[in-house]
Formats: sequence, structure tokens, C-alpha cells
Amino acid sequence: MKYLIILGDGMADEPISSLGNKTCLQAANKPTIDKIATLGRSGLLDTIPEGFAPGSEIANMSVLGYDVPKVFEGRGSLEAASMGVAIEDGEMAMRCNLICIENGNVKNHSAGHISNEEATELILFLQKELGNNQINFFSGVSYRHLLKLKGGIKQLSCTPPHDVTGTPFTEVMIKAEVDEAKETADLLNNLILRSQELLENHPVNLKRAAAGKDKANSIWPWSPGYKPEMKTLLELYNLKSGSVISAVDLIRGIGVYAGLKVIQVEGATGLYNTNYEGKAQAAIDALRTDDFVYLHIEASDEAGHEGDVDLKIKTIEYLDSRVVKPIFDEISTWDEPVTIAILPDHPTPCVYKTHTCSPVPFVIYRPDEKADEVTVYDEFSAEKGSYGLLKGMEFMKTLIQ
Repeated sequence: MKYLIILGDGMADEPISSLGNKTCLQAANKPTIDKIATLGRSGLLDTIPEGFAPGSEIANMSVLGYDVPKVFEGRGSLEAASMGVAIEDGEMAMRCNLICIENGNVKNHSAGHISNEEATELILFLQKELGNNQINFFSGVSYRHLLKLKGGIKQLSCTPPHDVTGTPFTEVMIKAEVDEAKETADLLNNLILRSQELLENHPVNLKRAAAGKDKANSIWPWSPGYKPEMKTLLELYNLKSGSVISAVDLIRGIGVYAGLKVIQVEGATGLYNTNYEGKAQAAIDALRTDDFVYLHIEASDEAGHEGDVDLKIKTIEYLDSRVVKPIFDEISTWDEPVTIAILPDHPTPCVYKTHTCSPVPFVIYRPDEKADEVTVYDEFSAEKGSYGLLKGMEFMKTLIQ
């Protein structure tokens, strides 16, 4: 038996009045995913352990069967693994967004989805101006970057920028949770303020402003941690080989620690215009040789953060027609059976423009297993599924048989 997880990041939602109190999943035309729901068994999954914020790092590690409270060490260290940046003893890594500040408020978490080329130029500039033996910046994808500190103390209260759009940035700067971390908090807050001075009139931002685009005029470090100690999925679930396919450094980094091969797909952007067909074909090719494939599609999450209902529906429909359908059509012809699971990691409701902790709907289809009575895939239909409500690690233990 082979196993494929197709994860539509953030595609679960809340009922939306403009959709007649339907969710985006209910409103979307997704015949293949609904077919899989008809052929499989459904349920709800609680991906966020008590005491944790509903970030993608927490939720995806839960989906993959990790005991998050025991192994989680911050988002930055996971993304560092994807970027090939070593985290040594005595070093702390943090996710470092390029964001847009307007009139003193956080306008958005993504600097208007800045391009890789523009962002790389800005991060290299910040490394030249602010980097030293203690402080180092590393460029990632679009607005997602990495900050590494020697001697940093991780006991910090940091706010993800996508949670505080419209908020004065001075109200949500970094705070020390223990006295020992005050020096680290002060250093990071100073870097934020200095980055604003340096970036505001950088040629990249002047050009963006002239074109009517948001400036990338501040860094925003968050999710600090040290190098995690994680067993691989191959060790935990007796798999022989596995792969991860994602446009996002975070997911690829989790995959590295999980012992999965990272498959890069040309044209994978993490947005609605990603190379859906290329990612689908990469999953098909990987399943020919690997026991397990984790296919991550970011687009719905970004649409949710923007509060764009129509775009979110479109991303779900693209997932169905351009990813799930070609994969399902292909593997249905194979002699070796493939178990397929489809789910989000967390909801990203358009009304809130950020993640929430609500359980997410999932479906598992096994070619040799009797279906339950659920015939469509959405948040409310899944409540009636035969799996009921699972929590965290229970999902992978249920999936891998």
C-alpha cells in the first residue's frame, strides 16, 4: 500500500453571508474531491494542541503525526532546514517576514506578495547593513525569510504578522517572557526599527510605490526556536521512503526533519497562480517509487489571509480539477493500491483573515475499504463521517495501516 496526503492549506472556513451562509468548500465546484468523499470515509481532525497558536507549522506537524509539544522548536528552525542553513548549538532561528507598514499600522504580512527577486535584493541589503557575527539574514521565498542569532533566548512573546493586520506595529512588538530574554527582545525590536529606516527609501521600494504596490518597509521576526530533535516518519511509521512537495520553506523544512525527499517543482509559487499541474505530476512520479507522498498546496491559505472569498473558491476548484483529478485518474489504473487523504491543516476564514483552531474536515479513501454515508467534502458533512473527531497524532496512526 502507498499513501498520499493532499493538503490544501487553510481551505476550511466559516459560513459566509455572501455565499448564503455556505463555506468556501461548500460553494466550490469540486466533483473529484466529492467523489473521493463518496468512495471514502470522513471525519474531523483537531490539529492544534492546547496552548498552541494555530500556525501552519503546528498544524502540519500534527497532520504528519508528530507529538508537537515534545518536538516543536519554532518555525524558523524548520524553514532553515529547507534552506540548507545549519542551526548550531547556541543559535536561535526565527521566521523573518518582509511586511508593509502604512501610517504606523501593519498593512499586510506579505509586502503585497513581493517577488522573489525584489525580496532577495532587500534581504542581501539588510545582511550587509545589519548583519554581523551574531546576526544573519537568509533569503527565502517571496516575503518568507530567515533570521539567525547567536546566543538568542527563545522565551519571547512574538506575534505573527498575519494575525495583526490593521494594528499599530508598536503595540505588537517582541516582549521578553523571562528576564534572561530581555536582551534578545531589545535586539530584535531594534532590528525592526532599523530595518524600517533602511528599507523605506530603498530603490526596490521606491519602484514598487511608483507602480502602486505595497512597500516591503519592515522586517518582522517571529516564532523563535533552536534545532529540533525529531524522529523521521520512516522511523515512526515503518515507511521505506517518502517525499514532500511544496512551494513553502516551512513545509519543506518539516519534510527534511521527517526524513522525506524534497521535490522542487518549477513554477510553484505558494499562490493561486502556482504550477498545479506540475505538482500533480510530481506527486504521481514520486508515488511510483515512494511509499508516502505529502503534497502541500498553499494557495487557499493566502486567499483566506486576503479575505478574498472568490479567489479562495477558485483555489479550491483549481485543487480539484488540476491536482486531485489527474492524480486520482492516474492512480486508479495502477495495480498497487494508493490510499489518498485530503484535508487542510487549519481553517483560514476569509472573515478573520487569519488562522483559527477549529477542527478541519478530512477524507481518507482506501480502494479496498467500505465507504461511509458522506457524499460531499466540507466542514459540516465531515462531522457525520465514520471517523468522528480525531486529535493530532491519531490521524497518521489511522492513515498508515
